[in-house]
Amino acid sequence: MKLISFGLLVVTASLLVGLLNADTKPPAAARSASPEGAQVYFISPVDGETVGTDVLVRFGLKGMGVAPAGTNKDNTGHHHLLVDAEKLPDFSKPMGKNVMHFGGGQTEKLIKLEKGTHTLQMILGDYQHIPHNPPVVSNKITIHVK
Repeated sequence: MKLISFGLLVVTASLLVGLLNADTKPPAAARSASPEGAQVYFISPVDGETVGTDVLVRFGLKGMGVAPAGTNKDNTGHHHLLVDAEKLPDFSKPMGKNVMHFGGGQTEKLIKLEKGTHTLQMILGDYQHIPHNPPVVSNKITIHVK
């Protein structure tokens, strides 16, 4: 009887080790489609503008609608703002903390920036904070803060 119990224990342990060593990453989330011609852009500030340290950023969107994060509805998304980003985030996963999220469906935000020159860029995220396919990304603009 003890031999059978020990054998069962060895088999169970082997199965558990195999499961722990298996690739357990969840599959990458499917990217939501964006319609042809969809655009995200800055209403304000405009490229090259000189502003104060409190900057009202107003987001524009053409060809799609704005919906809060978590709302899975075709042709909608919510804004993400990149400040002084050297490159765009990885399009295959949710955008990280180096991006300002506007998951409530906001279309403007008063942000505070230090004096100097800064770049701003927007990217639309779907209900899971993942960029659409194809991604809807604004032009990068440069502003000067006095």
